[in-house]
Amino acid sequence: MTELGKDRRGKYFFIFPAVVYAILMVFSPILYTLGLSFARWSMAGPVHIVFFENYQRMFSTDRFVNAVLRTVVFSAGALSLQMVLGTTIALILNRKFTGKIVVQTLFLLPMVATPVSVGMVWMLIYEPTFGIANALLRNMGVVNLPVWLGDPNTVLASLIIIDVWQWTPMIALIVLAGLSSLPKEPFESARVDGAKSWQSLLHITMPMIMPTVVVAGLLRLIDVLKTFDIIFATTQGGPVFASETMNIYSYINAFQYFNIGYASALLIVFFIFVMAISIFYSKLRDKVSLDF
Repeated sequence: MTELGKDRRGKYFFIFPAVVYAILMVFSPILYTLGLSFARWSMAGPVHIVFFENYQRMFSTDRFVNAVLRTVVFSAGALSLQMVLGTTIALILNRKFTGKIVVQTLFLLPMVATPVSVGMVWMLIYEPTFGIANALLRNMGVVNLPVWLGDPNTVLASLIIIDVWQWTPMIALIVLAGLSSLPKEPFESARVDGAKSWQSLLHITMPMIMPTVVVAGLLRLIDVLKTFDIIFATTQGGPVFASETMNIYSYINAFQYFNIGYASALLIVFFIFVMAISIFYSKLRDKVSLDF
């Protein structure tokens, strides 16, 4: 065998451990969960194979349907606000001004904090009696103060605000990195031709930065769909299931009701749900990249 042939086969030898590790750590839990989704098991007795009974029960339950709708509403609301605010803030931070480094550092602090600690802080902010949120509204003359996390009508919006506060810096950071890498020649040419700042923004900056914005949205979309920490730390899906997303619903069935088979079926459907939305968004990203 020639030295070239040995080199070509040798590369498979070196990547083989990584492939085995990926299969064991990624696919094995998925396959195990898939197997449990066809069974009835409460962690205390034997496993009973029930085939598609868990899936039939799931799609005939209003609580599951409502959890899907809440997941979509929460994800769409949080992601939309984060994209708009993050891009706007990145455009502002891209300008030259005094204390720019300090402002950028302070702005990134919410993203560094753990979600559970953020949830605890916002529970104090939203506290109906002495919380800062209601104190500000009281000073503005508002009489009917909201209960925030305790009212089914306001809890989802309150959670969206928390998520936006923590993760908007991530979008801003990615977009800011894209802005700093843009070539200067198009802007100099536009300035020579007499283009105003807003014209350069609309016709040069935004089209050139759009692929970066879409990538940032894809990364955040996958995370926001899987949001668990903040919701569980603040409401645990309440009040009266008003903030119960698919993630929370699966967790409650697994570790409070001990319906492991049903919870596994929920997780499989949730996995397919996230994958389908991610693939759709990836196709949209490719289309945007080709257009720009």
